[in-house]
Amino acid sequence: MLFRSIQIILVTFVLASCSETGLYEKVYFMKGNAWSSQEQPLFEFEVTDTASKYQLYFLIRHADAYEYNNVWISLKSQLPGDSIIRKERFDIPLADQKKWLGAGMDDIFDHRVLLYREPVKFSKTGLYKVDIGHEMRVEPLEHVFNVGLRIEKVN
Repeated sequence: MLFRSIQIILVTFVLASCSETGLYEKVYFMKGNAWSSQEQPLFEFEVTDTASKYQLYFLIRHADAYEYNNVWISLKSQLPGDSIIRKERFDIPLADQKKWLGAGMDDIFDHRVLLYREPVKFSKTGLYKVDIGHEMRVEPLEHVFNVGLRIEKVN
């Protein structure tokens, strides 16, 4: 258990110390390494450049003991100054028939999954709000350490 905690801290430190190539990246750590459907982390980010295009990624870190080869998520987004909330569902593949698709260290696996095939343009400047919840049939979703959102500017 101590070894796993040290690994998580080291990986987090390495990721935090990397040069910033994206507009935004934030992860939300799950209490007890279990993701409740009631736990829908909120990600808020400021957009100032509406001319550029961006790639959006869903981030998840889980243990090898995670029982499924995918995760269904709901992504709710709200544009700056808008009261309308747009909801989308995504089936995020985490494994094929043989192995996990993410990068692994010991029994911990990290995934960075592209949400949209085509780059996204933000239509307004201002504060965007996105929350992410899981829509799996199990409650809570065990062996999930954290989930996050990453937004990278396309060159």
